[in-house]
Amino acid sequence: MSTERIETVIIGGGQAGLSTGYHLARRGRPFVILEGGARVGDNWRRHWDSLRLYSPARYDGLPGMPFPAAPWSFPTKDEVADYLAAYAAGFDLPVRTGVRVERLVRHRDRFLVLAGEERFDADNVVVATGTFGPAPHVPDFAAGLAPEIRQLHSSGYRHPAQLAEGPVLVVGASHSGADVAFEVAATHRTYLCGRDTGQIPFAIEGRLARAVFPLLWLMWTRVLHVRTPIGRRMREHIRAHGGPLLRVKGADLAAAGVERITDRMTGVRDGKPLLADGRTLDVANVVWCTGFRQDFSWIDLPVVGEDGWPLDDPGVPGLHFTGLAFQRAFSSMLVGGAGRDADLVARRIAARSVVAMV
Repeated sequence: MSTERIETVIIGGGQAGLSTGYHLARRGRPFVILEGGARVGDNWRRHWDSLRLYSPARYDGLPGMPFPAAPWSFPTKDEVADYLAAYAAGFDLPVRTGVRVERLVRHRDRFLVLAGEERFDADNVVVATGTFGPAPHVPDFAAGLAPEIRQLHSSGYRHPAQLAEGPVLVVGASHSGADVAFEVAATHRTYLCGRDTGQIPFAIEGRLARAVFPLLWLMWTRVLHVRTPIGRRMREHIRAHGGPLLRVKGADLAAAGVERITDRMTGVRDGKPLLADGRTLDVANVVWCTGFRQDFSWIDLPVVGEDGWPLDDPGVPGLHFTGLAFQRAFSSMLVGGAGRDADLVARRIAARSVVAMV
């Protein structure tokens, strides 16, 4: 097994990894981006078919390349995927697709990145594997549901045609759950189960939004930041709970015929979903919009805190994370916010490289 020597390995070819590569290239630093998908953007292509971003295109660009769409349009997930592929090609970023990293270990004062038959020996590693964890979260009691009930996690949901005939229970009532419930209600009797996460008080595609979004962007980048007391409080909440309804609101769900249940699903009785109030629901499908688990067990270093998220300062020189939910600001987890965090990482890598040369 041969080992390739490289100054910096970026793990993940999404918006965070590509932005980091852009900033390193501008500083003349050598690097490689390892992307597990067959194509750049495949992580976006795997989302459900009707998904569109919740921010307008004018706020969705990566550094050096505006998003190629009308400023106040809302790109589809496939448009985002194609944009990322075009970004990597346009800046000739050294992305290697189909390379799935399995292990990251410390070797003396350097790193070994293990990916199947490939090994990389690096001074620096940037973990840019995504905003949310790679492992879909489904409660353990899901295994007790009757085998004839079709179960899908939101990561595997594409369109209503995947569902069996009969009622649908969508578990998880933040914006993704609301979007899925609204869509499937056109063809199935639909229940949406989960605590009320609130909703933003305006239509994100309405005229008012054009006045509000600049203020929101300022808040997301400057106010809701780990440097501010309110930002530090909000980070813990946002990482642990679903967000408010954005595009689809409560009135939209009611008009579509979705039955809203604010009790949580707490278990299974006689093979059926059991609610906190003791009721069971007779459904043919369950769609789990219950988020993802962080999983950094492949990193053989003590970098994860008690909350399961990487430490702000893991104390491992040369190891960096970027693109995590509310990593430095609320904007860290947005497509258009990836560039600012990536610039900071690239500056730190460049400074460390200069010191090493002295």
